[in-house]
Amino acid sequence: MDALHVINTVFGVPRALIGVIHLDALPGTPGNTLDIGAITSRAVDDARVYRDAGFDGLLIENTHDRPYLKTNVGPEVVAAVSVIGAEVRRAVPLPLGIQILAGANSSAVAAALACGASFVRVEGFVFAHVADEGLIEASAGALLRYRRAIGAGHIKVFADVKKKHSAHAITADVDIVETAKAAVFFQADGVIVSGISTGEPAAPDDVRSVGQAVSAPTLVGSGISLDNLGCYPEADAFIVGSSIKREGLWSNPIDVERARVLVRAFRSGS
Repeated sequence: MDALHVINTVFGVPRALIGVIHLDALPGTPGNTLDIGAITSRAVDDARVYRDAGFDGLLIENTHDRPYLKTNVGPEVVAAVSVIGAEVRRAVPLPLGIQILAGANSSAVAAALACGASFVRVEGFVFAHVADEGLIEASAGALLRYRRAIGAGHIKVFADVKKKHSAHAITADVDIVETAKAAVFFQADGVIVSGISTGEPAAPDDVRSVGQAVSAPTLVGSGISLDNLGCYPEADAFIVGSSIKREGLWSNPIDVERARVLVRAFRSGS
């Protein structure tokens, strides 16, 4: 339950639909083939599609930088995301978020401050988990001190709990509700519930339980589609990427009609 109306403060609406911009591989990463200008141009085009379809916000993610580095991504990635974010903000003044994989949470806050973004999506905020990249440890204490030190207190931190693409055996005795409560206790501005991987839906029972247990907003972070949009009445926001891409594949271009249909269903309360 968004008791502090965080979503309305950031997005200007009580429930928000956030479109993910999956950046092409950035300079210095194995899959990079484009210069910053071309990557930026594509990101701006995606932002305009989301705006025209009626989305409430945007989230930039360096999804194509596989395989991801753990925590420390290098100054070239932070600089690139900052430049791209600034150009997206200039072209489309929707509230913008930043996520830098994997677990580069302080870097995301720095980029967000540089480009005028409103929020960051972070992983490994509380407890620890084993991700594709290895052990991701809790970062809340260091992250929020860093946010304060650089004068970025206005940038909201939305934290994944029991994050996708991860094993949670080491915290098997701590369920998702207790994890969410811990994140809010450690001053996350919102918590994100996802499925087991990109494009996989979150369990409605998990979203319901978390939404009823915490005072911060609950966001659904993966697998949202036209078919399941109505399954999450307790959710305060939805982060959407894969389902509105061509053939429902995250690495494909946005399907404009899919995006518009999803927005219409969202607005109608489906």
